Amino acid sequence: MLTWLSDDGTFPSPETALAEPAGPNGLLAAGGDLSPERLIAAYTQGIFPWYAEGQPILWWSPDPRMVLIPNALKISRSLRKTLRNKTYSVRFDTAFMQTITACALISRRWQDGTWINADMMTAYERLHRLGYAHSVETWIDGELVGGLYGIALGGVFYGESMFSHHRDASKIALAHLCAYLKQQEFGIIDCQMETSHLTSLGAQLMPRSEFIATLARYRHTNHQPEQWRALAIDGYFKIKEAQ
Repeated sequence: MLTWLSDDGTFPSPETALAEPAGPNGLLAAGGDLSPERLIAAYTQGIFPWYAEGQPILWWSPDPRMVLIPNALKISRSLRKTLRNKTYSVRFDTAFMQTITACALISRRWQDGTWINADMMTAYERLHRLGYAHSVETWIDGELVGGLYGIALGGVFYGESMFSHHRDASKIALAHLCAYLKQQEFGIIDCQMETSHLTSLGAQLMPRSEFIATLARYRHTNHQPEQWRALAIDGYFKIKEAQ
């Protein structure tokens, strides 16, 4: 049975989430709000919001979970060549709202519409101002051409969405993110749902019980909620060499 959230901000155990054929895989609860306190409580328990316009807020914790270990990113030969060409720059947290807006507007073959509605954008912008939500941006000739955004809590980065208006632009951002997270001793990137694109990049499925145990392991990693440095890095290998 689907749980309707109370005002006290507590969530049911992720283990009580629906599973097929009883219901959509991972649907856990409905209702509540998108306050920073509730969002942070959700993510640290392996729960995230995902809903369409006109629906109540729906909260999910799928089993299994798609994850990427920062040092396990697969870099193809063509992407490696792109990274070496250094015809771009990568910046952190210089255009958060531009990035999330681009993620909301981009067309995806597997998706009808977007879950990044106005309320979601406002909620994540608030988390960004508090130092929890971050953008990684690929720029070419002064134009934002790709990137991603997500939430950093403890030693975990919870990826939300990515976009690309130029070949490999989102992959460039992801490569820099993985390098930076490895440098800062983050343990895992949460990718939420399985896609063939994520699999091609090295992401893998993890049982929910193992995923939640991993979150607990990295929950108290000493990364204070603060604005990430506004990095402008001319190439992935520069940050790699600094490790």
